[in-house]
Amino acid sequence: MTKAVGRYQYRGCKKVRPLVSALVLALSATGSWADRYSDCSQGKDPDRLIRGCTQVIERGEKETRKNRASAYNNRGFAYYGKGDLNRAIADYDKAIALNPKSTLAYYNRGLAYDEKGDLKRAIADYDKAIKIDPNDALAYNNRGAVYYGMGEVDQAIADLRKVLEINPSHQGAKEGLKRLGVTP
Repeated sequence: MTKAVGRYQYRGCKKVRPLVSALVLALSATGSWADRYSDCSQGKDPDRLIRGCTQVIERGEKETRKNRASAYNNRGFAYYGKGDLNRAIADYDKAIALNPKSTLAYYNRGLAYDEKGDLKRAIADYDKAIKIDPNDALAYNNRGAVYYGMGEVDQAIADLRKVLEINPSHQGAKEGLKRLGVTP
């Protein structure tokens, strides 16, 4: 129970990967701009995602703050996937500056900090996501995994129980609690 298994697990507590946000776009987007928006919201090809999101970002004030925040979040997601954690964090910082209520940007930045081994900053970001949305099961789940990785088992158990309170069918939380010897 003390061995980390896989990139997104700590001693039996499984974390959830970063997420791409959807751009809130005008329905009238057509042609090349529609393609750019599409490129910035797909999550399969990181280089295409970076190119598409960079084009949205470069439009500056022509884009809504929310679209620019989503573009920074999604480009950060691509950098994270490529292992460029510093660039990912920089883009998540910009997403948060544009949309301070974005639980997704805090969540994703928390994952990047966690991956870098900066567990206190990871927890701080999950805390912020939870403060914005107290029903964010993903943030509780990942914060619980980080707590467990830090040896704070009671905090991990509390977070995994909260995940199940929010989403009773969450398999990862159930499995994590079982591995910790706790009945879900």
